[in-house]
Amino acid sequence: MKYDIRLQLECAYRPPVAGGRHLVRVSPQTIGRFQRVVASSVVFDPVPDERTDGRDFFGNIVVSVSFSAPHAALKVGMSARVRVDGPSDMLDVSPDAATLRRELAGVLSLAPESPHHFTVGSPRVALDNDITAYAGESVPGSATVREIVRNLGKRIQRDFRYDSASTEVETPPKEAFELRRGVCQDFTHIMIAGLRGIGIPAGYVSGFLRTIPPPGKERPVGADAMHAWVRAWCGNQMGWVGYDPTNGAFAGEDHIVVAVGRDYGDVAPIAGILRTSGQQRTSQAVDVVPV
Repeated sequence: MKYDIRLQLECAYRPPVAGGRHLVRVSPQTIGRFQRVVASSVVFDPVPDERTDGRDFFGNIVVSVSFSAPHAALKVGMSARVRVDGPSDMLDVSPDAATLRRELAGVLSLAPESPHHFTVGSPRVALDNDITAYAGESVPGSATVREIVRNLGKRIQRDFRYDSASTEVETPPKEAFELRRGVCQDFTHIMIAGLRGIGIPAGYVSGFLRTIPPPGKERPVGADAMHAWVRAWCGNQMGWVGYDPTNGAFAGEDHIVVAVGRDYGDVAPIAGILRTSGQQRTSQAVDVVPV
């Protein structure tokens, strides 16, 4: 499937800020045979005084910008054409949980793709006994690690309610777990904490999700938003597998990857520092249009 993707991200400041330095991660990336970026660009308003395009430790595309003049708003525009051939129906060649532990012990690399970066707590995902116990209920009756991932993701979709008013960006997984509600970021963090707690390496994926309007309805322009899901390491042969707990399904050709990391802090669309004495408001609009 081929997509044209447009993102408009705006930060409004009151009063105007005196300057700022930001890291911006909004561009899709080419990933093996599953995802290929045909073209991509990122623009800013106002134009930054300094700009550097590069990649971070995990290989995500990062634009570093800085501003010195006062400004009341910062607008980020990204446009891209991407081809996705998602592995929606993969043959399950993952091992059982005991074999996964042996395979993990045999991985001696600390390269960005190494599962060892995703086995313990991270800045935004602390391991929690209650979440680990919840995830452990998905192990009995599961023959393979991929089945454990699927069973846990299905249970999160069933047991938790999507409620955008219940949590914020800084809400820790334990609080969202106790509420049994949240948004895609919360469900992803909870699933990551659960998988790590039972010994399965898991990370955070940010990206875009193609949305399909109800029959007879047009898709509202700009109504989409960035999405989050999990990737779990399912052994040497199967590698990393994406799972979307918000929708209870493995990631497929409707999921377009932007960035991967240990948790949201590694993949935030925009992060940085400002000189300000006021408040800021952030908004975004996304269009994912099949070509």
